[in-house]
Amino acid sequence: MGKKKDKDVDAEDHGKGQRSPKLCGTNYPVSIAFIVVNEFCERFSYYGMKAVLTLYFIHYLHWDKNLSTAVYHAFSSLCYFTPLLGAVIADSWLGKFRTVIYLSIVYVIGHVVKSVGAIPDVGDSTVHVVLSMLGLVLIAFGTGGIKPCVAAFGGDQFDEEHTEERRKFFSIFYMSINAGSVLSTIITPILRGDVKCFGGDCYALAFGVPAALMVIALVVFIAGSGLYKKSPPEGNVLVRVCKCIGFAIRNRWNNSKKSPKRSHWLDWAEEKYPKRLIQEIKMVFRVLVLYIPLPMFWALFDQQGSRWTLQATRMNMDFGGGFIIKPDQMQMLNALLILVFIPIFDMGVYPLIGLCRIKLTPLKKMAAGMILAALAFCAATVVEINVIKSVVEPPPAKESLVQVYNLMDSEVTVQFPGHTVFSDPLKSYEDPSGYTSLPLTGESQLYTVTVTHNGAEYQCGLTFTERTAYSLFLHTAQPGDTVCKLVKDHITKSETGAAYLRFINTHTENINITVGTEEFYAAADYGISQNISVPRGEYNGVVCKTNSDQYLIDLGLLDFGAFYTVILSKESNGLTFKKMEDIQANNIHIAWQVPQYVFITAGEVMFSITGLEFSYSQAPASMKSVLQAGWLMTVAFGNVIVLIVAEGAGMEQWTEFLLFAGLLVAVSIIFSIMAYFYTYVDPDQLDKIFREDTDDEKVESSDGKKNEAVSLTDMPKQTKM
Repeated sequence: MGKKKDKDVDAEDHGKGQRSPKLCGTNYPVSIAFIVVNEFCERFSYYGMKAVLTLYFIHYLHWDKNLSTAVYHAFSSLCYFTPLLGAVIADSWLGKFRTVIYLSIVYVIGHVVKSVGAIPDVGDSTVHVVLSMLGLVLIAFGTGGIKPCVAAFGGDQFDEEHTEERRKFFSIFYMSINAGSVLSTIITPILRGDVKCFGGDCYALAFGVPAALMVIALVVFIAGSGLYKKSPPEGNVLVRVCKCIGFAIRNRWNNSKKSPKRSHWLDWAEEKYPKRLIQEIKMVFRVLVLYIPLPMFWALFDQQGSRWTLQATRMNMDFGGGFIIKPDQMQMLNALLILVFIPIFDMGVYPLIGLCRIKLTPLKKMAAGMILAALAFCAATVVEINVIKSVVEPPPAKESLVQVYNLMDSEVTVQFPGHTVFSDPLKSYEDPSGYTSLPLTGESQLYTVTVTHNGAEYQCGLTFTERTAYSLFLHTAQPGDTVCKLVKDHITKSETGAAYLRFINTHTENINITVGTEEFYAAADYGISQNISVPRGEYNGVVCKTNSDQYLIDLGLLDFGAFYTVILSKESNGLTFKKMEDIQANNIHIAWQVPQYVFITAGEVMFSITGLEFSYSQAPASMKSVLQAGWLMTVAFGNVIVLIVAEGAGMEQWTEFLLFAGLLVAVSIIFSIMAYFYTYVDPDQLDKIFREDTDDEKVESSDGKKNEAVSLTDMPKQTKM
């Protein structure tokens, strides 16, 4: 299938044969400046929105982690299915220019709808979910639809002889993608967390700014309209390939018993389609078969924005000096590292391996990239195992969790009948030793707890319910009397790294406490306040008001993910307090995620960039878009894998990470075996073969001989693997 030359298109597009103006006397068309700026803004828009998406699902829509992960990857998958639609629309109907404009409008509408859905005052939770999902679907069609058009449209702007300038343009284009990604994944989490609106994190602004960038992208692209070369739609090769395959299957089915067998099932399309097209499709199929194991790599790679972000929320994000990174900002490491790793691999790693006389073919690089991605998830597993040490897991069925606070004036002993959960005496005002599992006989159970204090025994009847955590507070109401107060506890850590805080008031007056922007109320005589989350930070000069007086206390640092109980007491010198840590703070620093990002990015360089290079080198020029579509499909199906595992596996996070690592190692072995038996070909030899075939056909037709089909075995072979 032939293509028009750029010169011919230039003359056709501009009507009078005028050439596009150049930048400052170079061979770079002015029009590419508009395309590069458009791509930067569009990528900022996409990655900025996506960076905060998982936390938006959890905190704003109040979905659980698994559902949030599943929807995140369903959206990512749709973004890589829709490029097929965009390519068909551009090549068969509207052309690249109009496709980019029309689908960018859809893109903008999606962003606006998504931003409106993030405004709490607009409707109820159902409206928010509907607007959010509608917005994401429109965004997926917009970003996916223009994905195959923008880069190709930029390449169309160059004259045919300026191949070096076109190559450099694609490097600049790729840089603009990563620049947009880095900046957006730094800025939008700041807009989400540091700017407060509607009484909480400002998701409306975090989505609104990417929407504004997409509007700018559209305006900039339209502004360059008069400078572009606009190739008319020439028919989509993917559609033609599908029709050829469909005809071959139908023809074989209808005539398999009547006609002699043919060497390849695609040869059944010879009655309608050119032999060259059939031969090119055969070459494409050989590469597409190698694509079958590839989705597993993307299943791991795209979890940076879901599972890895959720892991970061349970880590210490303080780098000192007042610099605190947000969990959804860690994703920018990938885009930043890839800009560093590409020249390092091209100018350092690959040449050094070559000096060791190791022939590193593209397929070997891709297999190595898979192993690096698996190592990234092994590193993530190690981090996760250490992270969960500071997490209190909810109790399973027929179990409760309980911890005891001794607010008596001396030590006590607590006994649960039939169990030795608290065998050692508990000292007065001692920090609780942590939650202890309490077995139950059913969904709930009444325990008669015996408390021994100063030699006297007291009994308390307490009912515990399964899957629930409790705090048991022991105090005296009057001399010689013991009170048991059982309180249900919230033990799920904040996904934003906030600390949880509650107060116990042993004073005889009610106390109102102000911590930052949060208000707590603790009634007199051992009243317990609500357990409220407060941002991590130093809290000094906390105001405590009673009816008769006002006091200031210094709570100090309320750290990431910790749960605190503060006991307030009235002494002669004023109001005193004791701060107890119920649940340990996040003590694993977020910097421990850096190794997994290094591994996954190194894997991306060896796998993704090399994979595209391999695909293009093994496909005829007219079939490159078909392989591009196949490559995008591997990304889409990779996200589908995560979606299935997140919703169906139901395993602990560290075991899920290990499962993905193991699966990718197994897949990499299968891929290596397939690659070993793959023989590289040179698609450019097709022209030579078909020219010779045409000459032979002329001679043979004069002799009445039958022309034979060209086979892949006629093409020059190169090395394996």
